[in-house]
Amino acid sequence: MTIERIPQKHYPKAEIGRRGMALGLDFLGVWLVSSLLGSNGVGIQVVQILVFAILWLVLRVVVVYNNQGQSLGRWAFDLKILEVEDGQVVGRIPELQALLKREAIICLGALLVSIALNNIRANPTAILLVLPLAIDCGSAFSDTQLRQAWHDRYAGTFIVSSRRGYSLDIKIKRLVESLQRNVRR
Repeated sequence: MTIERIPQKHYPKAEIGRRGMALGLDFLGVWLVSSLLGSNGVGIQVVQILVFAILWLVLRVVVVYNNQGQSLGRWAFDLKILEVEDGQVVGRIPELQALLKREAIICLGALLVSIALNNIRANPTAILLVLPLAIDCGSAFSDTQLRQAWHDRYAGTFIVSSRRGYSLDIKIKRLVESLQRNVRR
């Protein structure tokens, strides 16, 4: 009796730039809505933090869980989140608990960035609040095999390129190329 090895399905790794743009789009949407509810005062706004955290979890957990692994930003840039087991990518959407673990870490970093952006004029050292998110996401540069950030490793998730989406990055590239051609004429 011989053991046959079943070949693993190949999932294309998502480019770090596209992942960053997808995260940025999700962050921008949540930050803009939560900023509307904050006051003009300097400091930490409790209502704004609560609204930010709730919107983040709705957009990045509930929507992802119900939308085949895509948030608004991931849909716009043709990305999808999948589960990893024993170092191998499994072709299924992560469970709700794994998504909550993952997004709680990212939400904390994004919330600190939000606080930094709201207080940067009064206190320029608030820019240091960007460091936790940069360190977390920056670890994807050192992982050449799966390109997992720390939050991905902790939750057992992996971001892949998908076929279903809006292809915003491709549309922007085409727009820039046509603008360059028109300028040259």
